[in-house]
Amino acid sequence: MTSSPPATLSPNRNRSLGTETTMSYDNDQTDAKPLLSRGSSVNGGSFNQMQRRRVSGKLAKPERQQSLSRDIGHAAAETYLLTRLTITLLRYLGVGYRWITRLAALGIYAALLMPGFLQVAYNYFFSSQVQRSIVYGDQPRNRLDLYLPKNLDGPKPVMAFVTGGAWIIGYKAWGSLLGQQLAERDIIVACIDYRNFPQGTIGDMVTDASQGISFICNNIAEYGGDPNRIYLMGQSAGAHISACALLDQAIREAKGEESISWSVFQIKAYFGLSGGYNLCKLVDHFNNRGLYRALFLSMMEGEESLKRFSPGVRIEDPSIRNAVSLLPPVILFHGTADYSIPSFASKDFAAALQRLGAQTELILFDGKTHSDLFLQNWPSELILRHRESNTP
Repeated sequence: MTSSPPATLSPNRNRSLGTETTMSYDNDQTDAKPLLSRGSSVNGGSFNQMQRRRVSGKLAKPERQQSLSRDIGHAAAETYLLTRLTITLLRYLGVGYRWITRLAALGIYAALLMPGFLQVAYNYFFSSQVQRSIVYGDQPRNRLDLYLPKNLDGPKPVMAFVTGGAWIIGYKAWGSLLGQQLAERDIIVACIDYRNFPQGTIGDMVTDASQGISFICNNIAEYGGDPNRIYLMGQSAGAHISACALLDQAIREAKGEESISWSVFQIKAYFGLSGGYNLCKLVDHFNNRGLYRALFLSMMEGEESLKRFSPGVRIEDPSIRNAVSLLPPVILFHGTADYSIPSFASKDFAAALQRLGAQTELILFDGKTHSDLFLQNWPSELILRHRESNTP
C-alpha cells in the first residue's frame, strides 16, 4: 500500500536543528517442475518405469505450493501469538466498563481501516521483499522483520524501528506500514520485536532493543544495507524504549567500556515519534487513561526505577553530561491533540536536550492525534527530507 505525500505543508515555525517546528496539514492524503520429462517415451517402457514416474509425480510438489504452505503456517502462528498477547493483556488489566467501551471503539475504528490493513497484511505475509522473524538473540521474542527495496543495486540506508504497544502488546508487525512506505523509497527497514510485559519488564525491553540494534549494525550489509547509514526510530512506547537503549549505549561509551557490540556513532540520527521520555510526569496521566498505576509501576520495575528509565530526567545528571554530547541528532515528532501521550512529553525532552547542547529538533503536528502520525506518511516524508538535507 502506498501513500502520496501530503497535499499542503504549511510550517508556522520552521528553523534548523535545535528549534521547534509546528506544522499544519490539509487532510489527504517458480514455475512448477514437469512431472515427466518430455524427452521420455511411454511406449516400449516397462511397467516398473511407469510406476516410478507416477510415484515421483506424486512426491514432487511444486515449489510454489510449498512456499504457500509455509506462509500460511507462519500467518497462523503469528495470529495465535497476537491472540495470546491480547488475552494476557485483558487478564492483567481487568475487563471493566472503561475497557469494554474503549475496546468496542477500537473495534469500530479497526473495521473502518480494515480494507487498507488487509492489503498491508497480505504484503507482510506474502511479499518476497519482506524477510520475517530473523533471529537476533536468545530470547523467544528476539526476532526482527526486514523490508527490502525492489532494487538492491547498491548499499541502501537503513531504518531500525522499534514499535509501540503500551509496553504490553508491542509487536514487530505493527511497523509493516512504515516498512513498506520506506522500502518503496529505497530504504531498508528493520522492525525489532522485543519482550512485552509480563514476558519481561522495562529492563528486558531495553536490552532486547539494544541487541536488535547491535544485530543491524553488524549484519545489515549481508542484506544490502549500508552500515554507515543507519537511523534509529521508535514510536510511542517504542520511542521510549529506543531512547533508553541509545542513552544507555552513550553512557557506556562515555565511561570507556570496551565490551560494546555497537556504537552510537553508527547511528546517523534518532527519530522519536509520539514518545514519552519522563515517566515520572506520565504515571498519573496513564492511570487516568486506564493504564493503572500499580500495573505501570510493575512494568517499570517499581517507582524507584522511574528516573532510571526516564531519558528526559537522566540526561540532567551532571555525571553523564559527556554521554549526552555523544548522542546523534535527535528529531522528535508529536501531535498537539495526542491524548495517549501528551505532546509536552516531546517538548520537555527537546528542551532538556537543547539546554545541554545536543543537536535537537522538535516537529509538532497541529491537531493530530497519537495514531494520526503513524498511520499517515508525513513522518516518512520528513525523515526522507532530513536524510537528504544531511547527506554529504
